[in-house]
Amino acid sequence: MENLKFKTNINCTGCLSKVSPQLNNEKGIEKWNVDLESTEKFLSVKSRSTSEEDIVNAVKKMGFKIEKV
Repeated sequence: MENLKFKTNINCTGCLSKVSPQLNNEKGIEKWNVDLESTEKFLSVKSRSTSEEDIVNAVKKMGFKIEKV
């Protein structure tokens, strides 16, 4: 399993509700979390087969910024 970390602009529970369906439906993601307390709004993903590119595209598709840390 791979642990991936990204910096995002997902900054509230409303933002989480927009991106949640997209990340929850991404095959290969075991678990994900956004640290809303962090100034960097880190998205941590435990993945067994989803690529970094797939995660970036899923988040961008919902209108948020994301970059690999």
